Amino acid sequence: KSSEVSGVMAKTDIKPKSMHRAKIWSDDVENLYRFQQAGYRDEVEYKQVKQVDVVECWPETGFIKKLQRRDNTFYYYNKQRECEDKDVHKVKVYVY
Repeated sequence: KSSEVSGVMAKTDIKPKSMHRAKIWSDDVENLYRFQQAGYRDEVEYKQVKQVDVVECWPETGFIKKLQRRDNTFYYYNKQRECEDKDVHKVKVYVY
């Protein structure tokens, strides 16, 4: 039983080594923007907090479709780009 618990603990303790700001828009920056709108660093933190294996994405674009915030309300996103050029520099890109 203790081996299961330590395995879960190791998984939840992933911390980024560094962070930089996005300079140009990309698909990855778009998805990070969506995670950060919902109050998470990125997909890693979202999966740790919400204990989910898969994040729902639009099949056409691969962008995130819906995220659950920490207060359990949902954010729903469009198929097309939502992160405007003026917001790209606000997106934090974490390195593990």
